[in-house]
Amino acid sequence: MAKTVANKEITVAEKLDRLYKLQLIDSEIDRIRTVRGELPLEVKDLEDELEGLSSRLGKMEDEIKALELDISNRKNANKDSEAAIVKYKEQQNNVRNNREFESLSKEIEYQELEIKLNDKRSKESQFKIASKKELLDEIKERYEYRAEDLKIKTTELDEIVEETKAQEEKLMKKSASALKKLDERFAGAYTRLRNSAKNGLAVVKVERNSCGGCFYKVPPQRQLDIQAKKKIIVCEHCGRILVPNDQD
Repeated sequence: MAKTVANKEITVAEKLDRLYKLQLIDSEIDRIRTVRGELPLEVKDLEDELEGLSSRLGKMEDEIKALELDISNRKNANKDSEAAIVKYKEQQNNVRNNREFESLSKEIEYQELEIKLNDKRSKESQFKIASKKELLDEIKERYEYRAEDLKIKTTELDEIVEETKAQEEKLMKKSASALKKLDERFAGAYTRLRNSAKNGLAVVKVERNSCGGCFYKVPPQRQLDIQAKKKIIVCEHCGRILVPNDQD
């Protein structure tokens, strides 16, 4: 007897009832998630933007440090050149011929050119530093503004999630349980339809003689078949599973 009961075939009407109840559960989950609106996406976008700004800040600070180091190195190089010039001029006082004097003069000239080049490059670096610091301040200001915006959005999202978390988890368990009660073919069809539909509706009522999902007109004879619940009928236009308007 137990075996007979276990093997009792589920009617089409029962299958449709299970499908529709599952749809109601999943639609309620969708409604809860809609309450959160675009907040999760906004939070993610802000996090990505802040990560990008942080990377830019780090890179720019490194560039400024490199320029400052270059200026410092050039200052030290100038000190070495100035010391060399003093040394060469002292040596000129003790030369034995014009060739030695000219050779030292060329060394002095070379060191003087090095000083001028270092001064020029240092001024260029100082100009770059000033420009980068100005841009750095703008980026820091934007970072602080967006960080504050993220804080507000995250707090708002956390509050909404906290309010709906328990209800959503309960409904998700009910959904998983209801899905298991369907045979594999119907469960797969339902999941595919739900994932492909923008509004997540895989099972819809016939309302005002039309499909409740795409509003495509349903022929009178098909409406009678849907009302009878003797077979699974789908919308000819969108492929959604159709149930009677008086479906509980």
